[in-house]
Amino acid sequence: PKTRSGTAISAFALTEPGSGSDVANNTMTATLDGDQYVLNGQKTWISNGGIADVYCVFAQTGEGPGARGMSTFIVPADTPGLLISERLETIAPHPLATLDFNDLRIPVHAMIGDPGQGFKIAMSVLDVFRSTVAAAALGFARRALDEALDRVASRHVQGAPLFELQMVQGHIADMAVDVDASALLVYRAAWTKDSGAPRVTREAAMAKLFATDQAQRVIDKAVQLHGGDGVKSNETVEKLYREIRALRIYEGASDVQRVVIARQALGAHRGK
Repeated sequence: PKTRSGTAISAFALTEPGSGSDVANNTMTATLDGDQYVLNGQKTWISNGGIADVYCVFAQTGEGPGARGMSTFIVPADTPGLLISERLETIAPHPLATLDFNDLRIPVHAMIGDPGQGFKIAMSVLDVFRSTVAAAALGFARRALDEALDRVASRHVQGAPLFELQMVQGHIADMAVDVDASALLVYRAAWTKDSGAPRVTREAAMAKLFATDQAQRVIDKAVQLHGGDGVKSNETVEKLYREIRALRIYEGASDVQRVVIARQALGAHRGK
């Protein structure tokens, strides 16, 4: 309730030093001890790490190998045994941290769902996260297009606005198409989820892949159209150029999305 109302910040603690996209090989353990679970291990690249009030933590509980033995727990940030061991600095400001869990004890009722359901829970949450990352990339791309349009309309070259050059018009056209196509994929993923679909794996992966990759292209074109001003510190397009890069990595890198999409396409084909 507190996270829904905005009075508490949550974090999703899935990634580990030795397993980023390969979630099934996570090694953090949660050992049952009476009416408690004892958590040991490390998580890293955790968004909101160090500022969150509560963490959603994934650990191996032993019901089976790999993904079949993963479970999910709610861990308050002030639980003894939880240490913020490192704050991670990146090219664009973002609260990221490495978390250490040392004999951290939580009650059995802190588990979300049933034992061994953690991987399924993680993947369903990533469906939503990937859609929101796509939406963020779309916002970045729209701002870059707006900045580019302002630039080419006001900047004069050889006595005429930069926009009068046909090559510049071609860049603007490509940017506009990329923005609108991204918007359609983002809206489809969100609409499908809001319509009650239990999973939006395919739609979210497509939106995330396309919107983030195309936003990188749109922003790069905006920087190019700004000339030297495009790489000046604190210029809007320069900040967007730094901000967009991470979106093509977290919540599943672009190549991971391609694998997800291909598997979904094959599954749909076999189901015909």
